[in-house]
Amino acid sequence: MSNKFCVSITESKKDGDMATVGFVVANAALGSEKETMVFLSADGVWAAVQGEYDKIDEGQPFAPLKELVDKFVAGGGTILACAPCLKKRGIEAEKLISGATPAGGAALVEFLGDGTPCITY
Repeated sequence: MSNKFCVSITESKKDGDMATVGFVVANAALGSEKETMVFLSADGVWAAVQGEYDKIDEGQPFAPLKELVDKFVAGGGTILACAPCLKKRGIEAEKLISGATPAGGAALVEFLGDGTPCITY
């Protein structure tokens, strides 16, 4: 069994619930001592943009997205944001939150190469 876990998030601005639940699961994986990576693509890249991720609050019982993301980063989780998806939306790397890195699909494939599970939100 792999000691790694991946959460792929494809929605954020259009559907904050998907990003919120994705980061809840990612934090649970970190809590289970899994090396955890969140891959943001399509609309999901907004979950790592300064001034955007703090606008999403789905309400109780969930914490605001900013708290979930900050907890994930502080816990040692990795956030990769799809570089072409960022470019398509006119988001420059400097606008990403601390702890998020632009990356291509090859980085995701490499992380998953040993059979690591990946769930999508």
